[in-house]
Amino acid sequence: MTNAAFAAEDTAFFGHPKGLFVCFATELWERFSFYGMKYLLLLYLTKYHLFSDGAGLEVLGGYAALVYAMPVIGGLLADRYLGMRKAVIFGGILLVLGHLGMAFEGEQARMVAGEVVQDTQALQIFYASLALIVIGVGFLKPNISTIVGQLYSKEDPRRDAGFTIFYMGINLGSFVATLLCGYLGETYGWSYGFGAAGIGMLFGLVTFIRGQKYLRGLAEPPSDELLKEKLVGALSRENTIYLGSVFAVAIVWQMLQFHGAVGTLLNTLSVIVLVGLSWFIATQCDAEERSRMIVLIVLTLSSVVFWALFEQSAASMTLYADRVMDRSLLGMELTAAQFGSLNAFFIFLFAPVFALLWVFLGKRGMEPSTPVKFALGIMQAGLGFGALVIGASMPDESGRVAAIWMVLAYLLHTTGELCLSPVGLSAVTKLAVHRVVGVMMGAWFLATAYSEFVAAQLSKLAAIDTHEGEVLSISEALASYTELFQFLLWLGLGAGFALLVISPLLKKGMRGIH
Repeated sequence: MTNAAFAAEDTAFFGHPKGLFVCFATELWERFSFYGMKYLLLLYLTKYHLFSDGAGLEVLGGYAALVYAMPVIGGLLADRYLGMRKAVIFGGILLVLGHLGMAFEGEQARMVAGEVVQDTQALQIFYASLALIVIGVGFLKPNISTIVGQLYSKEDPRRDAGFTIFYMGINLGSFVATLLCGYLGETYGWSYGFGAAGIGMLFGLVTFIRGQKYLRGLAEPPSDELLKEKLVGALSRENTIYLGSVFAVAIVWQMLQFHGAVGTLLNTLSVIVLVGLSWFIATQCDAEERSRMIVLIVLTLSSVVFWALFEQSAASMTLYADRVMDRSLLGMELTAAQFGSLNAFFIFLFAPVFALLWVFLGKRGMEPSTPVKFALGIMQAGLGFGALVIGASMPDESGRVAAIWMVLAYLLHTTGELCLSPVGLSAVTKLAVHRVVGVMMGAWFLATAYSEFVAAQLSKLAAIDTHEGEVLSISEALASYTELFQFLLWLGLGAGFALLVISPLLKKGMRGIH
């Protein structure tokens, strides 16, 4: 029986292949572990290890940037050598080690004679754990998605529905993890929150290993002989990749401790990519290709603005929720980290609405073009901060802001994401010249990584001096955050409006691509 025929008959998981359940569950637990620690990270650094806001944001920004940059390399190694199955298992092992390492707190930092005394050994374990997570995500994240695509033939009508189910797993993992780990970490102790995230990743790894047989050999290495070939002495190519990855962990371990290293790396890579693409567009493209590539570069650069605003969620918005917000909502007292679950909640709620909306408008010839969707997404991200600015003008008697304004901010950020994110990767595949699609996909992920770094730098504009992790004046803290949010409001509206103005030119430049 051919693979296509077998795939069509494999309907064990709600009419989809059993392999989809394996990928769904693996990704659910991987995202559980990732988001379970993401919203705790900055709070942990500033409240337990007594990092300054600026130092904590540098670690968060560097970590998040590298997490989004590494999948480009992990995907390439899997495509050419390892195969997706081996890459996912190796990445999963690194992730389990990294997340469980995060559960080691060490001694809490303290003030002695006006100086912060930290447990340096515990911090080294922390940085090493983050490095393991960075490299682990690089191997697992791109390849688990690729396996889903391999489960279906190109003509299989279930393909899009399969990816929808898969991505619902991502948001389910995010939603549950942020609520559970955010609660455990801030209520019972940081090690409980990080430990729960690690246990979640262990579940994901075990699920994938036990379910390998349902992948039907679709995720195997392209050439076993190539993997066994000796490269360094007695080391095979496969083991050389694993050993090189361990060295990569050591490099990332050090980079995360030297704040300028990640920024320098991203700036250097960005310049190289922009110069290379400029040369390619000028000398290797015809007029139609050149026009489409220029549009794609404009959209990619505009995405940096959106994600730099959106990713304030784990940075300035989390500190805001912790320090100046009344966190009671619907009769419950939430932790600051738990507010991060609102993004996944609103995606569950509104993703089907937006999908139906675009179909409805498309049938009537009214669906916005890709540049207009990008513009609307960026403007909504800006308006989310407008909600926080309005809320700051109406504090309660204790000077704190009602939680409903944070809910509205997340709502606007999520609707903005639904305008921009689903069409982003599609735009890359449609507009890029075929012979550089891989390069442009890498450039897209590099832009996302860069936006994480920029998000941290923007958050530093509202860095506040604290005493043992607590703000000294709620009113002064509120004023500082409000000033930042006003800037982000106008940045989002300004960038979105500028893109909206030139959207007719961009649509024309797409040369018939919809």
